[in-house]
Amino acid sequence: MDAYKLHRHILCIDLKSFYASVECAVRKLDPFKTPLVVADAGRGGGSIVLAVSPYLKTLGIPSRLRFYELPEDIDMIVAKPRIGLYLEYSAKIIEIYLKFISEDDLYVYSVDEAFLDVTEYLTYYKMTDVQLAKKILDTIYEETKLFATVGIGPNMLISKLALDIESKKAPDFIAKWTYDDIKDKLWPVEPLSEMWGIGYRMEKRLNRLGLIKIGDIAAYPVQELKRQFGILGQELYYHTHGIDMSVIQHKHNIRSKHKSYGIGQTLFSDYYVPDIFQIILEMVDDVSRRLRLSKKVAKTIHLGIAYSKDIGGGFSRQMSIEQPTSSAHEIYSICLSIFNKYYQDEPIRRVHVSATNLSESHVYQFSLFEDPEHIIKEQNLLHAMDEMKYKYGKNTLNRASSELKSSTTKARNKMIGGHHA
Repeated sequence: MDAYKLHRHILCIDLKSFYASVECAVRKLDPFKTPLVVADAGRGGGSIVLAVSPYLKTLGIPSRLRFYELPEDIDMIVAKPRIGLYLEYSAKIIEIYLKFISEDDLYVYSVDEAFLDVTEYLTYYKMTDVQLAKKILDTIYEETKLFATVGIGPNMLISKLALDIESKKAPDFIAKWTYDDIKDKLWPVEPLSEMWGIGYRMEKRLNRLGLIKIGDIAAYPVQELKRQFGILGQELYYHTHGIDMSVIQHKHNIRSKHKSYGIGQTLFSDYYVPDIFQIILEMVDDVSRRLRLSKKVAKTIHLGIAYSKDIGGGFSRQMSIEQPTSSAHEIYSICLSIFNKYYQDEPIRRVHVSATNLSESHVYQFSLFEDPEHIIKEQNLLHAMDEMKYKYGKNTLNRASSELKSSTTKARNKMIGGHHA
């Protein structure tokens, strides 16, 4: 096991209640004393609360819930999401990181979380990893008035575990773990989903094997885990021992080689057939346009459908085709095939469409059953539409069906990440 241990100095930094803290910062309010939620109340009680302030978290209010689930006995500030503003703050934070380290040693995990490999900088700054972490957190607060937490470890996994399990509760928001801490700090953790990388479904399957605490997985035969869960089971075993061979500097190459295009949206109300077809078509148009702009074609199309919360469930399926495509017509036909095969006449609240298994769109091989002239005309028309949307805005040209009440495309085109800019 020792042969697989990395000995780096990795910081995993997370911005506390990011969206809510940004809203507090621009209002010059203390997020630890302010009852603020980020949500679009105009969407109705079923809209998702994107974030709650640290103060509300101390009252037991979770960071993700529906608007109608908020307690009515607390006078809260309801901030409408401003995704453009949050992205500006995220960019400022990245600029701060780059004042301390190079881009090669930074891995941006999400809009509010990043990994920093500071191994080669400690001698330069004449600091320990803890001291440098504190300096970075102080700089973030001085320049943005945002609070951050940091986990420190010898690899990316342990730094993330230190962040999630200990640093967020630490007085100075800093926690450092070593391999020696795994037994005492990680193994007692339960439920299993408290560990990064274990989802709700995986937890249930592990529980059925009698594995309740993380230490139970660490003591379970690795070959049996591999038999039950494949390579993920083997990886999970090593993770419970703190072993992770991921290197930040390698992730830049990995991200550039493996890419997909997808879009998902939670609907304002329950949708049924035939209105849901309009939503799927609009999302296919979006994915198809992004494929064309990047000069890519996709061989595998994925459709995910989630039913209303009261019903639960749904399906997530994909289909691969022989000839890679960026055609909206073809992708929509594939999505319909998947939908008709697996849909169970339940109310739909979320849809996801993605295109994977990408390749460059250098050459198109026409089949015997295709009209080359028609396809070329269609491609030229679509490229012209793409140029107009790029130059004058996404709502410059839309399908006539975008005027239907069931359509969401015009509203989504005014948003960033599914929320108002």
